[in-house]
Amino acid sequence: MDNIDCSKLIFVDLHIHSKYSRACSKDLTIENLVKWARVKGLNLLGTGDFTHPLWIKEIEKLKEDNGIYWYLNGNDKFPFMLSSEISLIYTKNGKGRKVHLVYLAPSLEVVKKINSWLDSKGRRDYDGRPIFGISCKDFAAKMEEIDEKIEVIPAHAWTPWFGIFGSEGGFDKLSDAFEDKTYLIHAIETGISSDPEMNWKIRELDNKALVSFSDAHSFWPWRLGREATIFYKSDKLSYDSIINQIREKSFFGTIEAEPAYGKYHFDGHRNCNFSCSYEETKKLNGKCPICGKMLTLGVDYRVNELSKLGAANHVDKKFYYKILPLHEIIALALDMGVNSKGVWKIYYDLINKFENEFNVLLKVSYDEVYNIIGNKLLSELILLNRQGKIEVKPGYDGVYGKAVICGREVGIEEDSPEKSQIIKKEKDVQKKLF
Repeated sequence: MDNIDCSKLIFVDLHIHSKYSRACSKDLTIENLVKWARVKGLNLLGTGDFTHPLWIKEIEKLKEDNGIYWYLNGNDKFPFMLSSEISLIYTKNGKGRKVHLVYLAPSLEVVKKINSWLDSKGRRDYDGRPIFGISCKDFAAKMEEIDEKIEVIPAHAWTPWFGIFGSEGGFDKLSDAFEDKTYLIHAIETGISSDPEMNWKIRELDNKALVSFSDAHSFWPWRLGREATIFYKSDKLSYDSIINQIREKSFFGTIEAEPAYGKYHFDGHRNCNFSCSYEETKKLNGKCPICGKMLTLGVDYRVNELSKLGAANHVDKKFYYKILPLHEIIALALDMGVNSKGVWKIYYDLINKFENEFNVLLKVSYDEVYNIIGNKLLSELILLNRQGKIEVKPGYDGVYGKAVICGREVGIEEDSPEKSQIIKKEKDVQKKLF
């Protein structure tokens, strides 16, 4: 990326959540999202959760211009696009289906039409990501009917429980889910447990864009923007300029987490503390050697299985970075907890010097980093991370992967940093350092 003019690019995360979604930080406000998007280096965010009655009131305070909704505070401003996620749980061909979809809307007027239709199908006031018994096909068809500019994207497409290709309620093909409305699906979200190279093996995705967003449940920089899509900057930022790049597959590329970092990359059983690769699962006939029950089949397994449906020919392969969040790298070098004061101190030293996390992860040199922190190992790890060369012990069955160095593992436990008591503890630290 050194030869790319970054002034012509924008870093975008369109799959996030609000404080009204379950298992999400209660401090997820517009103001916090703006602050931490800048720390991360993001230039545009999705609003998330536009179906929730209370969150939509917050969104309505933003100033609209060309389908972009701007947060304004004096001379300060930051752009959002209207986005949300829905959980579709239904039965098809005698099998229970569970699929999450992210969808983008061009205006609040369109959102009102969407919400009015959903109100005729059930409730949307109990969760920012509500559950409806609507099929993928019927949902896509209704979005097309409401407004052809609505973009529907299968979320974290490979995760076992709610991915369109997931082992526990998904489909083998997009066309099995969307039928004659498959033409409305221009892209899938790779999800944290897969990367473009894995998706390039799937024939049905040859003509689909591969986008990446974080599905962040908090604003912390190891969540927000951990995956993102890099778009070309237009003369005037607009909803159409972003949607057209998705539909035409003309965006620059993506930021991807190392897929082994994802909590559903390998197969396994969390309660049995057992995980294994696709090849080993085959030898075990899919059964856990500890308890004898069927393993939770991860993303790597599903990609390998569905790649057998036909030879892929993904010719428009986008550039992508495969990196871990900066907090993980600092923690690995210091042998400290990801959310420790020592890690935060170095993180803020780097951000104060280099403006945002993406600059540190993707652009600054070894010497520039070393001159600030004086730590040879960390300076080297930042460069190795940029090259996708940090070993990660794969995640499985809801357990995040862990970065490894010299046999030492460092990783974020299951959403523990988002627990309210830790958030409260760290607020005081941040006020002093940032």
